[in-house]
Amino acid sequence: MKQPEVAVLGLGAMGHAFAANLLKKGFRVHGWNRTRARGEDLLEAGLQLADSPEDAVRQADVVIAMLADGDTTEQVLHQAKEAFKQGATLCQMGTIGVEKTDALIAFFTEKRPDLLLIDAPVSGTKAPAENAQILVLASGDQSRAQAAEAVFAAISKGTKWLGEAGKSTRMKLVINSWLIGMMQSLAESTRLAEQFGFSTDDLWQVLEGGPLAAPYAKMKLGMMASDDYTPQMHLVWALKDARLALDATETPLPALENIAQLWQQAVDAGHGEEDLAVIYRYLKAQ
Repeated sequence: MKQPEVAVLGLGAMGHAFAANLLKKGFRVHGWNRTRARGEDLLEAGLQLADSPEDAVRQADVVIAMLADGDTTEQVLHQAKEAFKQGATLCQMGTIGVEKTDALIAFFTEKRPDLLLIDAPVSGTKAPAENAQILVLASGDQSRAQAAEAVFAAISKGTKWLGEAGKSTRMKLVINSWLIGMMQSLAESTRLAEQFGFSTDDLWQVLEGGPLAAPYAKMKLGMMASDDYTPQMHLVWALKDARLALDATETPLPALENIAQLWQQAVDAGHGEEDLAVIYRYLKAQ
């Protein structure tokens, strides 16, 4: 099968990493970003930088949407709907929540039934994305998804198929609610360790080699120890994901509710553009 031609809508940290990895692997890639400068460093590598979403998608067999939020995703994809190539595959890869995902599926089923829509958010942040080490959570008609799978293979370490379109978005909210809870717990446990005279290093040495030694925790402890919160996942995006999870269910999630309130205070205090591990610095300052 010849390599599908790809369009990437949204060249933020994740979309930029996807485009770069696809170019490295010889794909022809069109890119579009509201702020054009985000894609200019990839021009030498062969990126075809478009001035509009319509121009980006016109020749693409597979279109990746990796945009900031649900409203932006809806607006951009609605705008480009007529320009999609007949029978193209649209991979919605941003974390936009259940309501917006279901609305997009319904919209394209009605307006462009020829398109294959794959709901495909990812597990992993900026560094894993740059190294093609994320996991794609895919849902939709896998039997028609050969072109999408070729693209996913180039940007990830694997794809986990979860059933009908919309399932992946739900699983992504489950994963992120767990990650958010773990981050908050780690920040609080580290504060407690400090009160008792232990360093982050002491804490990790006790965890290391046992069932609680999550690599994620090690990385975040490193950030706390060095007080360097260069974002892998911005606090403001993590807060958005907490809200999306709370909005998507009637089930009471009291810890997540409390974390969302606290993280909102940290965002209001100016920490939104730093890594979510910055919640530790915020707690320390209280």
